Amino acid sequence: MQYTAGIGRTAAALVSAVAVTALMAGCTPVGDDGAIAEPSAPPAASESPKPTPKPTPSPTGGTSSGGGGTSGGAGGGTKACAIDQIKVSEAHQADVRPPGTGTGAAIVSVTNTSTKPCTLHGFPTVAGAGNGSPDKNVPLVVTHSGSASTVALAPGARAWTKLTFVNVQGEADGYCVSGATPSSFPTLVLGVPGAGKHQIAMDDGVFAECDDKATVTAFSSAKPS
Repeated sequence: MQYTAGIGRTAAALVSAVAVTALMAGCTPVGDDGAIAEPSAPPAASESPKPTPKPTPSPTGGTSSGGGGTSGGAGGGTKACAIDQIKVSEAHQADVRPPGTGTGAAIVSVTNTSTKPCTLHGFPTVAGAGNGSPDKNVPLVVTHSGSASTVALAPGARAWTKLTFVNVQGEADGYCVSGATPSSFPTLVLGVPGAGKHQIAMDDGVFAECDDKATVTAFSSAKPS
C-alpha cells in the first residue's frame, strides 16, 4: 500500500509539471520554425525638426541670414557716366596757381545732365586743340596729383578737376623758363575716363602754357581752389 501511494504521488507531480510547461508554452511566442522569438526593440524616438532661421533685414535694406544674405550698398550697381550723360564746363582760372602771366591753373567741372545717376573715376587727359580744332590737337604730358576715388553723380550733380600748367613768364608773348616757346590754344580737348573727349574753352582768354605739360587732379566731388 505504501508503494502504491508513492506511485500516485509521483504521477500527480508529473501531471502538474506538464501543466506548467503547457502554460509557459502558451505565453511565449514562437517562430514558424519553432524557435522562441526575440522581443522586438521599442521604436526609436523621432527627432523634432530644427526650425529654419528667418532672414533678418540688414541696415542697408537687403536681407541677411545664417547662410549669408545680400546687402545693398550706396551706389551699388551704378554705371560709369557715358559721353551723352555729361556736360563739361568751360575752364575757369583757378585762384591758386603758379606765378606768371599765363593761364597757370584752371578748374573744369563735369555735370551729370541725364535723369540717371552715374559715376566718374580717374584723371582727365589734356590736349591743346591746334587752331581750335580737336582734329589737330597737341597732347600734353600729364602728371597725376593725388589719388583717384569713385565719384557718384546724381542727376544734376557735378565733379571737378584742376589743371595746373607750366606758366608763361613776362609780358607780351612772354617766355618759358625752360627756354621753350610758349604755346597758346583757343581751346583744349579734355578726356573724361569712360565718357569721351570734350572740347572746352577758357571763360576768359586763351590757354597759355609752357613745355606742353600739365598736372591734373582726379575728378572729385569737392571743388578745388
